[in-house]
Amino acid sequence: MEDKDREHPQAHVDIYEKQPVPFGLVRFGVAPDHPEVKNVINTFTQTAHSGRCAFWGNVEVGRDVTVPELREAYHAVVLSYGAEDHRALEIPGEELPGVCSARAFVGWYNGLPENRELEPDLSCDTAVILGQGNVALDVARILLTPPEHLERTDITKAALGVLRQSQVKTVWLVGRRGPLQVAFTIKELREMIQLPGSRPILDPVDFLGLQDKIKEVPRPRKRLTELLLRTATEKPGPEEAARRASASRAWGLRFFRSPQQVLPSPDGRRAAGVRLAVTRLEGVGEATRAVPTGDMEDLPCGLVLSSVGYKSRPVDPSVPFDSKLGVIPNVEGRVMDVPGLYCSGWVKRGPTGVIATTMTDSFLTGQMLLQDLKAGLLPSGPRPGYAAIQALLSSRGVRPVSFSDWEKLDAEEVARGQGTGKPREKLVDPQEMLRLLGH
Repeated sequence: MEDKDREHPQAHVDIYEKQPVPFGLVRFGVAPDHPEVKNVINTFTQTAHSGRCAFWGNVEVGRDVTVPELREAYHAVVLSYGAEDHRALEIPGEELPGVCSARAFVGWYNGLPENRELEPDLSCDTAVILGQGNVALDVARILLTPPEHLERTDITKAALGVLRQSQVKTVWLVGRRGPLQVAFTIKELREMIQLPGSRPILDPVDFLGLQDKIKEVPRPRKRLTELLLRTATEKPGPEEAARRASASRAWGLRFFRSPQQVLPSPDGRRAAGVRLAVTRLEGVGEATRAVPTGDMEDLPCGLVLSSVGYKSRPVDPSVPFDSKLGVIPNVEGRVMDVPGLYCSGWVKRGPTGVIATTMTDSFLTGQMLLQDLKAGLLPSGPRPGYAAIQALLSSRGVRPVSFSDWEKLDAEEVARGQGTGKPREKLVDPQEMLRLLGH
């Protein structure tokens, strides 16, 4: 959560973060085997080194300090805290052991402190992921990647240990709609098709008549669908055929299926499958809806991961919140009826899009803030900024973590990773982090 910008030579920006460490989703969301996506950390670090920018971690806005207190201390406040909750399936059996959100699973292998004790049971041979977006593909890929390929990534030691023992051989990704409505992108799909030791299972029947429909769709969607179509219907060349024949693991896309119930094991103590309603599509294009046909199908599995979307939480009673849409009501990033308060990212627009789209969006919010400043709509006169907040935090027993503190933790993580050839071994316990800093 922050106030910004470089367009204004006197602006001073303080960033408040709930975690003791910076970088949010780049650290805790991006998959460990996608290090190139994390290069944006270098840009963030440059910004943090500016004399006009300060980072204060281990401060939870809404708990340690309120939004009215921040608004009192600063000329403007920007909320950019994302969508930290997962959308529930709201079906019977969701609470059974063996069912968890893809969000928690990602948090677990990426070292998000709140998910460090997840310990998923991977002793089953089949996992079902409900959802067909990039997060679903990330989770499937991590479940199926040979563990030795993850050894030199920043995946946590605990997660790597569990994945080494994994018995999971088949992963199904289930979607309510069809191949034309998948939410993942072509890069992630291509990576999945080429995954060492795994072969794709796609039913050619799901792709009947698709060749004609592809003509009308936008180019990115067209290329994606063509890749799916080729993979499903074309006979692989000799080399690829040999690779698939020797694969010990498999993944597949199940289309036109909507989860109705998580089925319990005979003793009722854990998940043993998912009951799916068969669907058909009504409507055209993006507005296509899946409607049940009345047929049911049971898919046996020992692990169910729900990846049907994210939602934001309200951060503070003083901030308007639309719980139906899961966003802060705003016009171009200006929070409705609260002058000097702004929002950006998923809490502004809802949980869709990738890092690049969210970045563009934050630039737009920054521009609105600067326009308001130029138009004299922000408070004039000095504001105390961090000095006022520091006093409040101190009186509440909260010890913020500065960027130079983070750099000590960073050095410790890098040192711990060196022995095993990893870029870092992430610290996952906030108490240990604060101990290392002598807090």
